[in-house]
Amino acid sequence: MKLKQLSIFLENKKGRMWNALDVLEKAGVNLRALSIADTSEFGILRLIVPEPDRAREVLEENGFLVKIGEVIAVGIVDQPGGLNRILGILDKSSINLDYLYAFVEQKKNRAIVILHPEDMDAGIEVLKAGGADVLTAEEVYSL
Repeated sequence: MKLKQLSIFLENKKGRMWNALDVLEKAGVNLRALSIADTSEFGILRLIVPEPDRAREVLEENGFLVKIGEVIAVGIVDQPGGLNRILGILDKSSINLDYLYAFVEQKKNRAIVILHPEDMDAGIEVLKAGGADVLTAEEVYSL
């Protein structure tokens, strides 16, 4: 139920995100989802890709600092309140989120939310118990 997420540490200067994504494009790595958070000095580009280990290798070969971590993907209805239902499940169990981001899967008219709770295993457990559609890594990578 966990999937791998790349975190690429980038200097906060012109062209660095493009450089990282250009390396992945040239290697034939397709993106499923992305998020970027920045400060005045650096940014963290978070990516979900079908082949995370290969993507990490290619990026590191090109001088990027990359970490692979774990996240949870949950399918939700693409309508008002869909995300709120998932957040309510976590809140009722006092599961805190470090961050989340989402994208829309148009084939199934649903949104996919990428979650990083403080306690990954407890997050998965309460989401499943609450009836959430917790996706496997293969389901997300194959989108």
